[in-house]
Amino acid sequence: MEPAPLRLAERLLALLSRPTNGTDLSGGVEEWNEANALDLLRREFPGFDAMIGGKGVLDFGCGNGSQALAMAQGGAGYVLGVDTNERCLRTARDLAARHSLPTGRLGFAHSIGPDMLGGFDVAISQNSFEHLADPASALRQLRHAVRPRGLVLITFGPPWLAPYGSHMYFFTNVPWVHLLFSERTVMRVRSRFRSDGAQRYEEVEGGLNRMTVGRFERLVRASGLQPKWKRYRCIRGLDALANIPAARELCINVVSCVLSNPS
Repeated sequence: MEPAPLRLAERLLALLSRPTNGTDLSGGVEEWNEANALDLLRREFPGFDAMIGGKGVLDFGCGNGSQALAMAQGGAGYVLGVDTNERCLRTARDLAARHSLPTGRLGFAHSIGPDMLGGFDVAISQNSFEHLADPASALRQLRHAVRPRGLVLITFGPPWLAPYGSHMYFFTNVPWVHLLFSERTVMRVRSRFRSDGAQRYEEVEGGLNRMTVGRFERLVRASGLQPKWKRYRCIRGLDALANIPAARELCINVVSCVLSNPS
């Protein structure tokens, strides 16, 4: 069946996109492997290695396992990587099997077992909170996973209203494309590059929950976790824009924070 002809806005966005027979644009995408798995965490959280040294660590949304492995090799007491994606878990377990670690230092699971609640000193979530279908539930899980006064480290980006908050940079470099064009238009043009049938942002691979900075802050306040430290990175290094109410949502590219479980 021939695809329906593109409307005017769709034709304009198509002109502003890469060729359909080309390769994905690389902007905004970081490939993680065993060599660089901890680079982002070390960049975002000063003293990260000391935070996990000898500690029980939960890697929440562990993906292919390279980050969990690097922490286990880098001095963490033990690391549990959790991910709901079975394909990712298989890859993570295969990765762990290729490395010789003492028994009990590294494991992977689909969820946090009841016997593990309150069993971690540190819980980490990297680049997940803009994707989670139920981020409030995720915060509750992270709080229950760590001991009293345990730490929860969260970093993610870009949030929804950032220039590339739609995560469509694989086919177009237009900033704020999701604000300039309707969801229907973006999804119609996206279908030229992805054949998954997604018609809404929530339906794309990995999902997008339209997480704004303000929404994340409200979720944290409701979670019972206590903020200890935060950093908002803005476009072009202009981090002072995070302090301007009218600009912050449009300019914050990365949200990072350290939270503490008070009880």
